[in-house]
Amino acid sequence: MLAGCLAAASLPSALCAQQPWRAAEPDYAWSFPADHWSHPSFRTEWWYLTGIVRDTADSARRFGYQFTFFRVGLSADSLPYRSAWATPGLIMGHASISDLGSGHHVFSEILFRPNGLLGGFGASGDPLIAWSRAPYGTDGRWTLSWNGSAFDVAIRDDAQGIAFAFTTTPAKPLVLQGPDGYSRKGEGPTAASLYYSFTRLRTTGTLTVGGEEIPIVGESWMDKEFGSNQLAPDQVGWDWFSLRLDDGRDVMLYLLRSEDGDSYGRGTVVAPDGTPTYLDRAAWTVTVTRRWRSERTGAEYPSRWRLASPELNLDVDVVPLLAAQENVTALVPGLFYWEGAVEVRARDGSRVGEGYVELTGYGTKARPAI
Repeated sequence: MLAGCLAAASLPSALCAQQPWRAAEPDYAWSFPADHWSHPSFRTEWWYLTGIVRDTADSARRFGYQFTFFRVGLSADSLPYRSAWATPGLIMGHASISDLGSGHHVFSEILFRPNGLLGGFGASGDPLIAWSRAPYGTDGRWTLSWNGSAFDVAIRDDAQGIAFAFTTTPAKPLVLQGPDGYSRKGEGPTAASLYYSFTRLRTTGTLTVGGEEIPIVGESWMDKEFGSNQLAPDQVGWDWFSLRLDDGRDVMLYLLRSEDGDSYGRGTVVAPDGTPTYLDRAAWTVTVTRRWRSERTGAEYPSRWRLASPELNLDVDVVPLLAAQENVTALVPGLFYWEGAVEVRARDGSRVGEGYVELTGYGTKARPAI
């Protein structure tokens, strides 16, 4: 949901804006499809897709995937000079594939200044919403485009041996996360973002792992979020859940954790007909029942949860389909987080849904700086 905005933590303070960034406010006037494109008056913005897909020739062969483009603002001011290398911000991309059969998780990334050679963001109506060069050593581009009803995405990283090219179509309409799309992240008036989702996107295309191109079909979840000041000073990270239940409901929940162990949470449940119901923190509980420690970073992450909500008539376990789904970047030192495919199980152990979980701020010096 938010992890890539951590990149701003590593940028010199001299690049910070002199002019204030626009704050997320509850009366934002949404306009679609125009709002699928970028909003440069806000400091951070991301387009995020996750999904679980399967081999069309072997439905038992499943993969989780993540695709995210981030726009990271450096200055809200107009630059005082013209140069192809001058930039008011950065474009960052993260992508991963989890082979749920082999247990292999692969992560790829890009980080460029937007310009005509390296990457950029389209304007409303352009074919591309965002694009970048592929990672160094790989020909081609990473792309996110609007196809008239949803999104097409494509990435390639030859060094990591992964690629995918997916087309999505909505199985449910767009939903605003929070009343009017104003998503509170804390008690302060500016601790918020503007946030919407497509919770069920039919997904087709091809996926490549280990040099093998595999036709796939499955379902995805898409988030779009933008704002300028989401975390309070004492908040250290978040746990975010996107769950598609087999009964047709979709559930989004997040917990923003504070240094003192307290948390701020909100959620949305989307009915089978697409109607959202917004949940405050008292409507649900999440209890960690297992943990996993990364050998690479030393971070210890929650790795199984019990989710209960009498209001939703829900009491389930959320179980990672693979424990080791940590993303560790090389381009932004100190940036790492867990992003993984999960299964939702009833108390008797039977499957009742699937989805993705994101965990940030675990481990030494891992606090998101947004």
